[in-house]
Amino acid sequence: MLCFKIIQFEKWNYKFLLIVGVLFRLVFIAAEPSLSQDYFRFIWDGELVSNFINPYLAVPNTLIEQQDLVIANAKELYNGMGTLSARHFSNYPPMNQILFAIAALFGGKSVLGTTIVMRILIILADIGIFYFGRKLLRNLNQSPHLIFWYFLNPLVIIELTGNLHFEGVMLFFFVWSIYLLSVKKWLVAAIPYALAILIKLVPLMFLPLFFKYLGIKKSILFYFIVGIVSVIFLMPFYSPDFINNYSQTVGLWFSNFEFNAGPYNLIEKIAIYYDQKPWEFIKSYGKVTPYATIALVLLFALFKVDKQLKNLLMAMLWVLTVYYFISTTVHPWYIIFLLPLCAFSDFRFPIIWSAAVVLSYYAYAQADYKENLWLLAIEYISVFGYMCYEIIKLNKQKPFFRKNTTSNVVDSI
Repeated sequence: MLCFKIIQFEKWNYKFLLIVGVLFRLVFIAAEPSLSQDYFRFIWDGELVSNFINPYLAVPNTLIEQQDLVIANAKELYNGMGTLSARHFSNYPPMNQILFAIAALFGGKSVLGTTIVMRILIILADIGIFYFGRKLLRNLNQSPHLIFWYFLNPLVIIELTGNLHFEGVMLFFFVWSIYLLSVKKWLVAAIPYALAILIKLVPLMFLPLFFKYLGIKKSILFYFIVGIVSVIFLMPFYSPDFINNYSQTVGLWFSNFEFNAGPYNLIEKIAIYYDQKPWEFIKSYGKVTPYATIALVLLFALFKVDKQLKNLLMAMLWVLTVYYFISTTVHPWYIIFLLPLCAFSDFRFPIIWSAAVVLSYYAYAQADYKENLWLLAIEYISVFGYMCYEIIKLNKQKPFFRKNTTSNVVDSI
């Protein structure tokens, strides 16, 4: 509510809102993340990379047994990351590993120091999103103040600056790339887009959407540059075991983990009613999800993308939204990617989701992380309800779901 009121009353006072957003982030500068233990693994991987050890080739359970292990604070990091992370290979892409290494190098060999460096990187990335996001909104004929729905969003501040998730750094490169597209610098745009993929893999699923937007020749060159940049950053980490280890770890998210899932919970209950075993059903479901995602992306790439950048962004919003709806795991910080996408479109349901997703935090307070399905139902019903309301309302004004049309609607909220 405070975020809403600040934006409502001061939406044209950009310097004030920028300072407020930075100050909110600086509150966490020396705080220990309270809702995530992932940062222990970030520092662990950063220590490995800064000592030229490949984080994709050995699991912490094995490394911790070495007598000559060079990792500073190894025992503290190992115990802090938890048994689940300790028994798996790293799943963080190469550019993310480089950022972890930078933090480890400048962190003074202390957990707190490395944490502070990571926070500074994430805060700088958010300022970059603010800078390029405003420019992009102007180029899309949207009100520049809409970027504050990201910059001042409590979920963004808590989960990125507070809990040290690097979605913000990925979004910086993503927004920068889309801005470059908006000023027709599509060749240069491929470089930050590749860096976004190399931090988090999510933008990878959007690549087919560029085919109709850029056209055949331009899209092939765009893909080529993205590929070359990716290979350059990947080569220092490559080994014969890399692909197998990395794909094995990433695959766990599709077939082993379950958290804050929406429709999946309902489908699972129906399957259990018909005598399916939960651990067997999630593996079967996880095998189908990637193919459903590919089909969804191709559907939007063929029928909903044209030469208008705003429709490209709209397609990204819906692809990612549906992907989260069918996923078995939707951590709160995943929702953050939807916030800039909704600012660049005419839909606002991700803002509702960013507020409702805090209901999933209930599980963190339970010893066994057991979820309350009634709370999840409230979360998803509120999101689905507002989303359907917006679809009906906006489809009457400019029917995105029937035929692409040029949009000039500017949100005045």
